[in-house]
Amino acid sequence: MLPNTGKLAGCTVFITGASRGIGKAIALKAAKDGANIVIAAKTAQAHPKLAGTIYSAAEEIKAAGGKALPCVVDVRDEQQISSAVEKAVEKFGGIDILVNNASAISLTNTLETPTKKVDLMMNVNTRGTYLTSKACIPYLKKSKIAHILNLSPPLNLNPLWFKQHCAYTIAKYGMSLCVLGMAEEFKGEIAVNALWPKTGALPELKEEEAQPSPKPRSGAVEGTFRIVKDSLSEDVVKATQAIYQFELSGEDGGTWFLDLKSKGGNVGYGEPSDRADVVMSMSTDDFVKMFSGKLKPTIAFMSGRLKIKGNMALAIKLEKLMNQMNARL
Repeated sequence: MLPNTGKLAGCTVFITGASRGIGKAIALKAAKDGANIVIAAKTAQAHPKLAGTIYSAAEEIKAAGGKALPCVVDVRDEQQISSAVEKAVEKFGGIDILVNNASAISLTNTLETPTKKVDLMMNVNTRGTYLTSKACIPYLKKSKIAHILNLSPPLNLNPLWFKQHCAYTIAKYGMSLCVLGMAEEFKGEIAVNALWPKTGALPELKEEEAQPSPKPRSGAVEGTFRIVKDSLSEDVVKATQAIYQFELSGEDGGTWFLDLKSKGGNVGYGEPSDRADVVMSMSTDDFVKMFSGKLKPTIAFMSGRLKIKGNMALAIKLEKLMNQMNARL
């Protein structure tokens, strides 16, 4: 946990989606530094399954040492954004920092993503970020510490990031493009950056609910295992009959498994349900390179970058499966 320095004391931070999740966590951290927090979020009434409203968040912020202004804001509504910005300026005298956190997510492929979900993600993530920034910029320009922070990912045009959830990636990349464009447009006046914390994968569409993930289940490793899973078949399982465990070091690492004994095969994070026949230890970078054909397992093993325990014959069988992945990564 980063220490509180007091540098945000008296500063006004406008945060979208701050009634719960990461947005509220940022708000509470800034509040402990003595900041004024504008809670710009939709949740005015308690949700039956999700704790937290703009008013309960305000109470927590006050208890943490900050001042709070709860505002009902759906970032799809330009008038609601403008109204909240006006209230913030009236109450606190200006805006020093904007955090564009509000997001909608649906990790579904093209055919499984209804148009209403596509529209929601585009309107909340990209359009909402753009409109909120636009409304705050005139006041940010007057601040000595003006900053815009978008909760969005680094731009990476590898098709891997679009394949499984094209609409969501486009919508989030729209937020990242706002960073790229506005950082240059307002250079010398407003600092504009992005923050991309690890977040849990949510199977259904949610808004303002991203929570810190206790398990590293995102990134290139998770994407690689998705492709591996898509390639599994009864024939592959019958031809292999082995369970592989991967001990990966580095970002998105940890223990993963590939079960080619059970019907249909399976992959996942954590240890397999049955004892592994082969345990492979390597870095996450080398793992991705091996399955994409950029690093031969034999070379990795001989150079010490890959360590293998267990049945070597079954380890060799896995190389054939890796070769099948090459054209898909």
